[in-house]
Amino acid sequence: MQHSARAVGARALLALPASLRAAALRTIQARWQSTIPERKHPKTALFFPGQGVQRVGMTADWLEAYPRTVKPVLEEMDETLKVPLSKIIAEGPNSKLTATENAQPAIMMTSIIILRVLEKEFGFKTADRIDLTLGHSLGEFAALVAAGYLREPDALRLVRKRAEVMARCSRELNEEVGMVALVCEANHLPSMIDAIHDFLGHASEGSKMDSNADSDLPSVQQVLIANVNSKNQIVLSGSIKRINELLTHLRQFAGHDPRAVRLKSDSPFHSPLMKPAAEVMKKLLDQPSQAAKGEDTVIWPGIMPCVSNVSARPFADKKQLKDYLARQCVETVLWHDSIIYLHKEEKVRRWVGIGPGKVGRNLVGKEVGMKGAVKGGGVWGISDPREVEAILQDLDTTETAQEDD
Repeated sequence: MQHSARAVGARALLALPASLRAAALRTIQARWQSTIPERKHPKTALFFPGQGVQRVGMTADWLEAYPRTVKPVLEEMDETLKVPLSKIIAEGPNSKLTATENAQPAIMMTSIIILRVLEKEFGFKTADRIDLTLGHSLGEFAALVAAGYLREPDALRLVRKRAEVMARCSRELNEEVGMVALVCEANHLPSMIDAIHDFLGHASEGSKMDSNADSDLPSVQQVLIANVNSKNQIVLSGSIKRINELLTHLRQFAGHDPRAVRLKSDSPFHSPLMKPAAEVMKKLLDQPSQAAKGEDTVIWPGIMPCVSNVSARPFADKKQLKDYLARQCVETVLWHDSIIYLHKEEKVRRWVGIGPGKVGRNLVGKEVGMKGAVKGGGVWGISDPREVEAILQDLDTTETAQEDD
């Protein structure tokens, strides 16, 4: 019996025998090779996840389904790093993949692999279909690659070196450190953030913390808001003892009782303890590209705007990009502010998440209120080959939708 992609469907693709899968893939890909004529489409953002979404085997289905695109990327990754990272991703163990120096480049490259599959196997023209990019913490590097500001090999080296320094900072500490998510009622978040600022002795401005604020405490005991993820969730980073003192203060004296969830991280990302990583990033970003002789590491301009975690606005120039990308190691990730800016001011109506897991898609969907394809917009997440065809169909369906006033 002859199987076609229409008969089989993308969700059953990987269940096909190898002898039939290749033919089915070619049929699916052929359907998406035709480019949509240039036209005004609802503004579309491409976003990428940060650390914590890694899992052993996260590239396996992509490699099996699209070996001609994925295999060279994995081989180049190993050659660039001089580390068998593709084997660690494929086989683990989980403890090795979760190590910061492995998890960060593994997540970034898995995200890039998915984007390259869309581009090379399905003819997805990123520059024509996407208006801007952003990424959560580590995801900012994938966003900068997608938007044309960093070359893949340079971004990979930066992420690996950044991660190595972050891991070393954590190992050298003599105090328990980590990250704790606080979840509260949405209308309580601004006052809770103010109470946190007051307790920690930081000047506050909106949801930002002044990471250079004076403190009588040694850096190992300092705490910062690492992430403002949504209208009711933030993440604290730093000394666990100090975070517990802060929680006691919030509950006993400040009138707040947030739900506290210890994250699976033994590193205090986006806190003063990551200052050595920020310093290394500054130096590396000022060095020439190792992928393009005679060129700067940062390409300017890129092919589309990319929103900074530090400012929740697009990078304005090359100097600012280098500065903010280094400062991102120690400053608050303004994810919620970024989503609100893009949703309300830039009128982004379509959001496409690319990378392992669905955390990013869920955060965006919760904020902008679009769980799937709707007139003129939607929130999607591509983390599995079986999702590609349906999501590309949704994007085509909404390509000419008129925005509501």
